[in-house]
Amino acid sequence: MGKNFLLLISLFITLGGLTFVMGQNQPTPPVATKIPKTDKLHGETRVDNYYWLRDKNNPEVISYLEAENTYADTILKPYEGFQEKLYKEIVGRIKQTDLSVPYKEGKYLYYTRTEEGKQYIVLCRKQTAEAEEEILLDLNELAQGQKFMSLGTIAVSPDGTKLAYSTDNNGFRQYVLFVKDLETKKTFPQTRERVTSLQWAADNKTLFYTIEDAQTKRSYQLYRHVLGSDKDDLVYEEKDPLYTLRVSKSDSKAYIFITSTSSTTSECRFLPADQPNQTPKLLLEREEGHQYYLEHHGDFFYIRTNQDAKNFRLIKTPIASPTKENWKEVVPHKDNVTIENISFFINHYILFEREDGLQKMIVTDLRSNKSHSIEFPDPVYAAFSSTNREFNTNIFRFSYQSYVIPNSIFDYNLDTQQRQLLKQDEVVGGYDANQYKSERIFATATDGTKIPISLVYKKDLIKDGSRPMYLTGYGAYGISIPTTFSSSLLSLLNRGVIFARAHVRGGGDLGKTWHDQGKMMLKRNTFTDFINAAEYLISEKYTSNKHLVIQGGSAGGLLMGAVLNMRPELFKAAIVEVPFVDVINTMLDESLPLTTGEFLEWGNPKVKNEYDYIKSYCPYSNIAAKAYPNILVKTSLNDSQVMYWEPAKYVAKLRANKTDNNLLLLKTNLAGGHGGSSGRYDRFKEVAFNFAFVLEQVGIIE
Repeated sequence: MGKNFLLLISLFITLGGLTFVMGQNQPTPPVATKIPKTDKLHGETRVDNYYWLRDKNNPEVISYLEAENTYADTILKPYEGFQEKLYKEIVGRIKQTDLSVPYKEGKYLYYTRTEEGKQYIVLCRKQTAEAEEEILLDLNELAQGQKFMSLGTIAVSPDGTKLAYSTDNNGFRQYVLFVKDLETKKTFPQTRERVTSLQWAADNKTLFYTIEDAQTKRSYQLYRHVLGSDKDDLVYEEKDPLYTLRVSKSDSKAYIFITSTSSTTSECRFLPADQPNQTPKLLLEREEGHQYYLEHHGDFFYIRTNQDAKNFRLIKTPIASPTKENWKEVVPHKDNVTIENISFFINHYILFEREDGLQKMIVTDLRSNKSHSIEFPDPVYAAFSSTNREFNTNIFRFSYQSYVIPNSIFDYNLDTQQRQLLKQDEVVGGYDANQYKSERIFATATDGTKIPISLVYKKDLIKDGSRPMYLTGYGAYGISIPTTFSSSLLSLLNRGVIFARAHVRGGGDLGKTWHDQGKMMLKRNTFTDFINAAEYLISEKYTSNKHLVIQGGSAGGLLMGAVLNMRPELFKAAIVEVPFVDVINTMLDESLPLTTGEFLEWGNPKVKNEYDYIKSYCPYSNIAAKAYPNILVKTSLNDSQVMYWEPAKYVAKLRANKTDNNLLLLKTNLAGGHGGSSGRYDRFKEVAFNFAFVLEQVGIIE
């Protein structure tokens, strides 16, 4: 319909299961046909009028999604110029032709680079900094003729002659494994489907890889592949549907680890990397509630375990006899500090901890047993281990950034405690960190719990309630959302918007207890925490409900759907991305990806009391005839994490029930996955689209 869309008067359109009417200059939204589907459970009858939207092969479904896209584009057409302006701002701040910091692995220096105008990275290596470049993989070439291209796992063989890598070309996170001979530049004809993780053995010809079940996408089988062979050996199969399987390698590169995990329990097997035909040995049989993870140094396995240690402790045990009787505690449990990970070098190990929501790196010298902490300057920051492929070194590479400091790569001398800045991401056009301020404040939850909120804004803030705010949240799976720098965000900050993130329960910001207090039968804490955070920000006059736009994606989309049902008047607008909003129906369907493995996160609605609790907050189930704020819902047709029909059904039902005239828009990426588009420029366009919506909602169009 294009430019003539708004000129059509009283046009009546029927598109399969869709009908909608448009008046002059006032397009009315699509209305999805109601086809009732009835289900009975626990003595209740549930009616789902939009179940039919699950059928991706039904042309009426695609017609509905396309009509919603057309409607959204029409409504937002007056702001296309503003979106384009924001897009040019965002792209204009990045160094489009750039190099990553090279890292050493074996006799090569590996790095990636980007080129202006190209969507994807190029993987390269050199023997020395001055040597000729060797291109290992150009994703731009792999993406030719594809609407989507994502690189999964990459691993170079120990001798540097082979490259194993996996790609997904439709967004469904279904990765295909390839092996490339880096000497002949030819790819082996044997490929493998649905690969989720991979590791080389020490012989440079044996590859271990895990695959997922075709229907549920649960990673469950480990295979051993010898280059050139058409038939692979099944090494291990995880039969419990609550568990997923992953293969990894120790920092020392001496051992292959095979780890089965549920959300509450783990079990580890191991075999020497130089004996790939050996049968993996079980370290310790799984015990419900016991999570443990392996690392290796010298004659010992080091084990990060939560046994008698909710926030984990570190123990070691001799490889020759790794029984629990031989466990020796190395780092004891602390009530207020979570041990999140551990890395080993020849003479040191580093504990990655989290205390009061902030990341810590504790270095211990294995020779002297003395420890020290790597210090960070900002009140709110994100610090991560970078690429460290060398074991026999005293140099540890890490990245550091905050809301006001761009991503910075450091080499840290573990002996001298000196750090060297190798690169800080450039903000093209100039950037003055002194113009911005970040802080962490605390709201008080209904039950008295202190909820951290991280903020960043221009320093000219006057707290009188007039400033617009963009408040985000997640709160699930024990995941801590890092406070990272974004040059894109400057397009909001420079226009006076405050950016805030509420670190609600269900996430992992304050340890395992924080996660436990926001899952299963305590899930509602996640939603009330977010509401309490919003109320606090308003009461402290950072913003007002007329200037507050909220956002969340995936499990954060569930958070958005829940709080919009509970307190719709608290928010001016919401962006709800790839949202998990149909909790009851999804968790009843064990054929879907992720369902069975997440019974321990959300509950199993086949159990009556768990059904009742989920139903009390499920966004789709609790849509009511009342006023809602302006809402933009986004999804992708090929999303494998949250199926497109959840947000589509949510919008259809919400539109049929809400009593207001506020905006309700559904945008479906017809060639994207859970994270949207795969190309970097396409992703920048999506960010600009979101930001234009946010700014328009708070009355800023400039």
